[in-house]
Amino acid sequence: MSERRARVTRWVLVSLVLCATPAIAQQAAGALDARPHRPWAEGVSAEDQRAAEVLFLEGNGYLRESVFVEAIRSYRRALGHWNHPAIHYNLALALMNLDQPLEVHKHLRAAMDHGAEPLDAARFEHARAYQALIEKQLAWVDVRCDEEGAVVTLNGQPLFKAPGRYRSLIRPGVHSVVALKEGYLPTETRQTLKAGETAELRLALHTANEVIRYRRRWSAWVPWTVLGAGLAVGGAGALLHVKSKQAFDDFDSRIPPEGTPLTPALSSLRRRGSRLQGVAIGAYSLAGATLVTGAVMAYLNRRESYRIQPEPEAPWALAPILDTEAPGVLGFVRF
Repeated sequence: MSERRARVTRWVLVSLVLCATPAIAQQAAGALDARPHRPWAEGVSAEDQRAAEVLFLEGNGYLRESVFVEAIRSYRRALGHWNHPAIHYNLALALMNLDQPLEVHKHLRAAMDHGAEPLDAARFEHARAYQALIEKQLAWVDVRCDEEGAVVTLNGQPLFKAPGRYRSLIRPGVHSVVALKEGYLPTETRQTLKAGETAELRLALHTANEVIRYRRRWSAWVPWTVLGAGLAVGGAGALLHVKSKQAFDDFDSRIPPEGTPLTPALSSLRRRGSRLQGVAIGAYSLAGATLVTGAVMAYLNRRESYRIQPEPEAPWALAPILDTEAPGVLGFVRF
């Protein structure tokens, strides 16, 4: 619903500007108020006033012809000579046609800094109405960081060096606010802002020791236990292999060179050697699989770092009021 309302607001603003374009010469300020002892004229030399007047009238001519880019160029040059509210007002009118709402808002505010007197009541009300419409299609962002020396950026552009605060209008969309300081982990906040919303961002920085923790898949002893078990099984297989060899050697020693019939005792000895050899081979296979499993588990069980969310400040607090005449409780709620 809010997105739909924002689209309607933008459509209304564009419609108003398009409808106002044919009559923009009537809305634009036609002259610069240079009466002495006025705040906007103090400290401005007569030469600068004349230069600004020439450029201002030049810009008005372009504005009447709807040549907005040239009108903007003339008004900006005029402001270089004289920071007059009427120049800001006409510059805002020209910028409205180039989809620059942030610039329009800035110059409308400058045009109204000294009230209605340097413009006239009608133009002052026009400026106020346009400003209200523009604020409905933009969003407010309020960024604060109290960490001494931290550099705060918005979408990659530096805002301020902490401690400090930045509050301004911004176009709707996804915005990234980052705080950086040597010796601290970067703090980034991504915020999606819709038209008419206000986002309050409080950036806090933390060292790695404060927010970095480590974890494993299993307890550290588990992979080493598996590896130990593999070695033990392999050792048992080697022992069985030795006993198997002894049985076969005993079998071979009982047979003379000229040969002899296979007696039950010799058959039993040979079967024992074969059985021990088979068990030893099985133990070798099991030990190999166990050692491989233990090695893989040891690799997977390496320490992994992860970042914890620092404990937020208490959302509320209560404190007694120690006053004999009016005892009570003082409290606050943070939201």
